[in-house]
Amino acid sequence: MEQVPDCSLQKWRDVEALNSIGQEAGEGLKEPKSIVLEDKNFHPREGNNSLDFGSKPNEVNNDTRFENDGKKEHSFNATGRQDNNVHGQSRGVRDVEIETKHPLSNRSTVKHDNSVRTAKSRSIDYKVKEIIDQLIRAKAYLSFAPPGSNSHLMKELRLRIKDLEHVVEEVTRDSELTKSALQKMKSMESSLVKAGNAYPDCSAMSSKLRAMAETAEEQVRMQKKQATYLLNLAASTTPKGFHCLSMQLTSEYFALQPSERLLPEQNKLHDTTLYHYAVFSDNVLACAVVVNSTISSAMEPEKIVFHLVTNSLNLPAMSMWFSLNPPGKATIEVLSMEDFKWLSTEYDLGWTMQNTSDPRFTSELNYLRFYLPNIFPSLDKVILLDHDVVVQKDLSGLWHVDMKGKVNVAVETCKESEVSFLRMDTFINFSDPLIADKFDNKACMWAFGMNVFDLRRWREENLTALYHKYLRLSTERPILKGGSLPLGWVTFYNQTTAVERQWHVLGLGHDSTVPQDDIEKAAVIHYNGVRKPWLDVGFGEYKEFWIKHIDFNNQYLEQCNIHW
Repeated sequence: MEQVPDCSLQKWRDVEALNSIGQEAGEGLKEPKSIVLEDKNFHPREGNNSLDFGSKPNEVNNDTRFENDGKKEHSFNATGRQDNNVHGQSRGVRDVEIETKHPLSNRSTVKHDNSVRTAKSRSIDYKVKEIIDQLIRAKAYLSFAPPGSNSHLMKELRLRIKDLEHVVEEVTRDSELTKSALQKMKSMESSLVKAGNAYPDCSAMSSKLRAMAETAEEQVRMQKKQATYLLNLAASTTPKGFHCLSMQLTSEYFALQPSERLLPEQNKLHDTTLYHYAVFSDNVLACAVVVNSTISSAMEPEKIVFHLVTNSLNLPAMSMWFSLNPPGKATIEVLSMEDFKWLSTEYDLGWTMQNTSDPRFTSELNYLRFYLPNIFPSLDKVILLDHDVVVQKDLSGLWHVDMKGKVNVAVETCKESEVSFLRMDTFINFSDPLIADKFDNKACMWAFGMNVFDLRRWREENLTALYHKYLRLSTERPILKGGSLPLGWVTFYNQTTAVERQWHVLGLGHDSTVPQDDIEKAAVIHYNGVRKPWLDVGFGEYKEFWIKHIDFNNQYLEQCNIHW
């Protein structure tokens, strides 16, 4: 066996990286016994009201991005991303983008701040780290003793370990260490010297420490996997209060006479001179926030018409909420997708063929966005908003953007330094010749959440038929993954015009480092990700932008114990 000349130096080198490892004294090295839950269906992967981004609403937008047939060159490095969580929500009514953790998301300022904090921590808490190192070494020596050993040295080590474990439970900084704690450190060091003399084999000690490190790393991996699963589980559930709210509203709705269930101002629903917004959702409060925030930010709320599309189960609750809480001067209608008879007779319901039961991939409401011209045959243009957005600025300028003959207006997701960064090969299989021949794998992509659609151009280009073509192909061969977002990319390829990023800031549902300045300047903020603002797992620092658009004194919210 190879011998290491200087045992004490070797010990210190090996324990330096192990200061976070804990192991019960006297136990032999075993595989961790953590229980890991798995589910194959989860895929861990105020300012001014007006918004002026350098051009007036009626001026021509000279943004040249997304031109040259989508072949614009971009310089990309390997993304280095690891897909952790699909962007989740209550009942899954959203396009499925992806929550990711990757080094590009850490801005340089964040990196600098972290390194400064780390350096300070090392200099300030050196003694605390030394105590942890002593505990690791002591437990390693204990593992050398035969099972059931009750020698004086082993008893002494167990006593020292118990004393120091009490110390580290009570303090985290050197400044908190008492004289008694420092004396216990000296006593432990004396015991460790004795143990070193009793077990002088540095090679064995080195092997033991490496084994402990590997075991700890495996435990960390399993804990992360379990945390990811539980986060997705929480994101896919609906809060109890939301169920209560829907039941209360539904009961009230059916207590009304049919004539009393009608919403006002329905004569404006087909007026093409007004601003039409569409939301597909089964979440009453989420829709309420989208509607309230849009209207409160608008300069001309009387010109706003909201079209809310839900399912038959939630239609009564949604209708009752907006009957009791009318949207001021704006107009609103609530539609049920089951009333679209043409949907089952004219089209193959492709979303039912998705090979998963996860509602974030299979929700019918999630795919209805591809039928906008059929749902609103009398309209020429519509803004589609996801139900997990908050509007902070007047959006009337979007109706005057020069679309350059394209069908879709969206913000790009091309900035590599941001978590929202996506490019086409993120979800699309370019090893398939059919894909490689038609698309540029480095093409800059865009986001759902806030989109302007020219429905006339859509009909002219027959894009719904193109969507069905790629949907069928994706069920026959592995060309797409991730739900409706990549289907949108291929359907609207070369049919999208980019607008400035301030119109739509993403990431509030999965990135805790979105700059505050970006949020405050944004016209629309988007909680894309699993951490929705109405869930307990949502980021607390972002919830304030959402909850301020809800009146928690509402009697139904109080009855259902919905509060923040």
